[in-house]
Amino acid sequence: METRSPQIILASASPRRRELLDQLGIAYEVMPAGIHEHPLPDESPETYVRRVAAEKCLETWRSGGGRLPVLAADTEVVLDGNILGKPQDFEHASRMLAQLAGREHRVLSAVSLRHGERHWEALSVSSVRFRRIGQDEIEAYWATGEPCDKAGAYAIQGKGAVFIEHLSGSYSGVMGLPLFETAELLKQAGISVLAQPSC
Repeated sequence: METRSPQIILASASPRRRELLDQLGIAYEVMPAGIHEHPLPDESPETYVRRVAAEKCLETWRSGGGRLPVLAADTEVVLDGNILGKPQDFEHASRMLAQLAGREHRVLSAVSLRHGERHWEALSVSSVRFRRIGQDEIEAYWATGEPCDKAGAYAIQGKGAVFIEHLSGSYSGVMGLPLFETAELLKQAGISVLAQPSC
């Protein structure tokens, strides 16, 4: 099987984002960005995800020497205006899942694409409603290992899907890379996802 040359650099080590780019048929090289990811004082969740995605993109662009367009993203779970982040331990995950249980929250997923002096960005906003969750379910879910590195302590594409009663928005956005917005940005940079060979 012939290996295609990369079309972009992905500024993320996330296996979910790699899987979603594979779904688009985009050939990429992985070069994760290492930046400080903490909200600034009085920074809104929307501003935060856009800023972090743009900073990841710029850092990798500078590190990669500008060889290819760089794609970066940031996804956050937001409840009552607060970013939940990733759980530090079981207690933290348990609190987050208990907060999400029986309620609706938002998932913000910002995408940033840079090539030369040109920069494109987009924001996907989804609403997710959880059913009620018992403490025994939270403990069993934590034991699977899935929540450990996930925003909001759950994965929509994994076992965490059993908690989701309703989704309005982008499934891929909740996973970590909204495909509609990503494809639109790639198109603006001259990369068409529909032009890729399928076999």
